[in-house]
Amino acid sequence: MTQRSALHNTFTITRVYDAPPSRVFAAFADPKAKAKWFSPPPDWVDVKQSVEFRVGGREHSSARDSSGVMHVFDSIYYDIVPDARIVYAYDMHLNEQRISVSLTTIDLQAEAGGRTKLTFTEQGVYLDGYDDAKAREEGTTWLLGKLGETL
Repeated sequence: MTQRSALHNTFTITRVYDAPPSRVFAAFADPKAKAKWFSPPPDWVDVKQSVEFRVGGREHSSARDSSGVMHVFDSIYYDIVPDARIVYAYDMHLNEQRISVSLTTIDLQAEAGGRTKLTFTEQGVYLDGYDDAKAREEGTTWLLGKLGETL
């Protein structure tokens, strides 16, 4: 029998973007805008993305890495406040193996000079040693950097 484990962790990442909250929010809400930054490294293939940005809506993203492993992200939106907050839960799979389940809150606050403070908080459970909070935080930091580049 496979040894089972569930490691719980929470991390928070804060970024200030040189764009108003409406523009940062649109980068999450508009599927074309999101595809510009919420995407895998350029050498990954079989990329599929779909976004239904509404409370109760679902999002799916999958791509195969250079070693042939399929990475799958599936989420459901639970709370959306335009230009202010997004709450969703998601799970991640490597091929057919679920590696984590997380709850994420994105908070947007207007800053002086038309800027936005984004606070990204993730509460995750990492399953059976396939993933960990440090790797997830590094990946999320990379994605939020890509978001900044697109803004």
